[in-house]
Amino acid sequence: MGSLQETNPSLWVGTTEATRFHEQHGDIDTDVVVVGAGIAGLTAAALLKADGRRVVVVEAGRVCSGVTAYTTAKLTVLHGLVFDDLVSAFGEEGAGKYANANLAGMATVADLAVRHGIDCDLERRHAYTYTTDPAMVDKVTAEVAAAQRLGLVAELTVDTDLPYPVEAAIRLDDQAQFHPRKFCIGLAAVIDGAGSAVFERTRALSVDEDGDRCTVETDHGTITAGHVIQATHLPFSDTGGFFARTHPMRSYALSARLDGPVPQGMYLSVDTPSRSVRSARMDGEEVVILGGEGHKVGQDPDTRERYAALEAWAREEFPVRAIDYRWSAQDYVSADHVPFVGPVSPGRDRVLVATGFKKWGMSNGSAAGVMLADRIAGRDNPFADFFDTNRLNPRQSVKELVKENANVVKRFIGDRLRTETRSVADLAPGEAAVLVEGADRVAAYRDDAGTLHAVSPVCTHLGCTVTWNAAETTWDCPCHGSRFTCDGAVIQGPAVKDLEPREVGA
Repeated sequence: MGSLQETNPSLWVGTTEATRFHEQHGDIDTDVVVVGAGIAGLTAAALLKADGRRVVVVEAGRVCSGVTAYTTAKLTVLHGLVFDDLVSAFGEEGAGKYANANLAGMATVADLAVRHGIDCDLERRHAYTYTTDPAMVDKVTAEVAAAQRLGLVAELTVDTDLPYPVEAAIRLDDQAQFHPRKFCIGLAAVIDGAGSAVFERTRALSVDEDGDRCTVETDHGTITAGHVIQATHLPFSDTGGFFARTHPMRSYALSARLDGPVPQGMYLSVDTPSRSVRSARMDGEEVVILGGEGHKVGQDPDTRERYAALEAWAREEFPVRAIDYRWSAQDYVSADHVPFVGPVSPGRDRVLVATGFKKWGMSNGSAAGVMLADRIAGRDNPFADFFDTNRLNPRQSVKELVKENANVVKRFIGDRLRTETRSVADLAPGEAAVLVEGADRVAAYRDDAGTLHAVSPVCTHLGCTVTWNAAETTWDCPCHGSRFTCDGAVIQGPAVKDLEPREVGA
């Protein structure tokens, strides 16, 4: 859900052509509606079409133009220090389901790419979770032991092909990396046609369930179906309260050409700040993708400093010749750090969701697509119960739920009281602020050419006050992660309505 982030396009966007699928025209009746054309929605749609179902995918922007197109695109079950924590919270059985579901997700990407002849630069790689901090060695060692207990062939090592030494690392072979937008565009082409369709520039506005039929209202008409999958990261039709059970995070990445060898492994540090490393190809040349600098959405005073910090680290540790792309991504983290996959709420078994991938949406998202397709097809899935949307694990989640929702309340109230008293006339080119003009609060931005853009600062999801993202020139909601252009158009939900325009003097 969303549109291409042209301010800072990713390597994946910059190395693929824009898609040209049709918009929806008129009312439609089908078997399944999938809202969102990222990896989770397209995987489910492709599998359901292979089952013989008619599937309609609706995407507010272009295919794979949102979060999936802004990932670092690693396919691995090494998700930082995850397994030791999962074993403590869910036991070895639950942690094993998490690991095996992600292995199944990786296998699904490979299978679909081969089956449909999708050239998406899929390559097998070693994956590493590492630390450069001696104080973190024990945690990495415990993670290796937990992974081994779950049946993963993991090993403890200090040998890597990074240009700097590490204190300890967990290594897992036969993982993978790929070009996510090439993969998703290929899947969309497979889905479109023969009774199924992919519609771009078609925004879903509401989802209703009545008996054995569901209705999706879009800005182009009505679609009725037996099932609906909301694959928009945080569902906009949210009777399950996922906005209160997850919190949104942003992270940053860049691609660089090096005067020297490019590391061939896929790396994630568990240090603070965390760092991500992988290779990729661009115009026939091997480049490195570096990531990190995560923070809560809308709660960073100047996001441009995140890019600056990442670039400074890149140039300190790598022989950087040129930086070609800089981009950022957003994902949601659940209170117990396990994705939600299944019915949107109890009693709404025909409306399904997948959210809370914790920045690991490539393997978790494809795994979710399989689980949702299996559920609609009536097939048993060995991992679905672990990811159940109605689960509650008090020991793991209650403390986190209280903390994150207290943060939302603080932002909801505090940001309304923090409005600046100066006038829009005081804004310099390139500057933005939430101001008071007459009786109205205004989110105002003066672009580099001096043109003023003014909208309501009230997020159309649940009424929090948006904050300015200087790196992406967007208004972001610090409560639940909705994002808007400087003119108020929705980029990313859960909001589905634009910010209202404001008439103010220039």
